[in-house]
Amino acid sequence: MKSGSNAKAFFVSIALTSLLGCSMADAEGSDGLPSAGASTSFAAADQAQKVSSEMRDVFGIKGKASVTGPGVSECGKDPNKYFRIFHPWSFTPKSPEKLGAVMERLKGELPKRGWKVVEYGPDGSKNKNVRLTADNDEKRHSVKIWHYAKRNPPKLGLMVVSGCYQVPDGEKVHRF
Repeated sequence: MKSGSNAKAFFVSIALTSLLGCSMADAEGSDGLPSAGASTSFAAADQAQKVSSEMRDVFGIKGKASVTGPGVSECGKDPNKYFRIFHPWSFTPKSPEKLGAVMERLKGELPKRGWKVVEYGPDGSKNKNVRLTADNDEKRHSVKIWHYAKRNPPKLGLMVVSGCYQVPDGEKVHRF
């Protein structure tokens, strides 16, 4: 059980580092950490789920999303006052051959919705999965989307990550 949570923490750490190394990180703070403002963990998790829903709205095809909830992680500051939200999930379409078009649609539509596409193209894996990374400075979130064309079944993998929140006075960071 402990090794599973260590692996999850490692994955989240790598994902957060790779996602937030872009323009969103330049938005706030002399320490290089993007600020997402003040919020409770629960309200911030709701916001991350809304961002995930916004991504799904752009897909334009039917399919099934995995049922995973957001989680809370540290963001390099006092862990009793500051946190980030991450929301990993996947999407398996009814028509897998349409996933390439979904990635192109995301690349074109996300900028119209306030997102800046900062990376698009094949990753360094043997399968050359197409990867898109986008930042939204207004929403203080980043998203990384992978098109796993060679998986059975083909699917999209998504990771939505917030900037660094501070809990309001009198509140504490709830970890889930």
